[in-house]
Amino acid sequence: MSVNKPRYQELKDFIIEKISSGELKPTDRVPSENELVESKNVSRMTANRALRELDDEGYVERVAGRGTFVSDFLARSDLLEVQNIADEIAQRGNTHSSRVVRQSLQHARGEVAEALHIEQGTDVFHLLLVHAENALPIQVEDRYVLASFAPDCLLQDFSRMTPSAYLTSVAPLQEAEQAVRAKLPSLAIRDYLDMGAEEASLVVIRRTWSKGHPVTFSRLHHPGSRYELTGHYTPPGTLRTASADVVQLENLRR
Repeated sequence: MSVNKPRYQELKDFIIEKISSGELKPTDRVPSENELVESKNVSRMTANRALRELDDEGYVERVAGRGTFVSDFLARSDLLEVQNIADEIAQRGNTHSSRVVRQSLQHARGEVAEALHIEQGTDVFHLLLVHAENALPIQVEDRYVLASFAPDCLLQDFSRMTPSAYLTSVAPLQEAEQAVRAKLPSLAIRDYLDMGAEEASLVVIRRTWSKGHPVTFSRLHHPGSRYELTGHYTPPGTLRTASADVVQLENLRR
């Protein structure tokens, strides 16, 4: 025997399906309470509950006086989400700092041009930073940014603000892809991260899109002995039951 869903759950499923299918994209406006009441023939209380729970579950963001919008990628987690290194460190209760090694204008060549879908010789900005947690180096950020996307990139002080935070302020992130590789680092990366001679690094290779076009290409190098990548996936429409806290493997080894 089939069981009818509550009306608020039907509304939630309706909006989640539009997000999952791509009909509603990150930062798109979601139907308001009034629009849901009129189009779906539900009470205002039902529409309010559906939007409130979608907000609580991270699908949408309600902005007072403006409306409800599809959430952008959360700069909060792990392997499955795009992470601002400064936010990641702050969530652990530690202090982030960074050192700018390179901040220059270049002409895209080879894999950089290919990754950004641009012609050879197109202007890009090259950023090379060393990020530290409580003064211990934890990430080398080697990033290329399409110059036409963020023309003021060279004017920014990236020792005070991360490139991720700046680029998000230029335009909201729409899509991202990333791959993770383990490899022996170059001598320069080993020196930046204070790594041992035989220690492997974890390299996250990432591209991000805005307005339908790839705008950044990055290699994020981490010391294998001091960094781990984790992830937790919850299918759309399913409430998360696991704790948001990640067990630190180092603690388990003690």
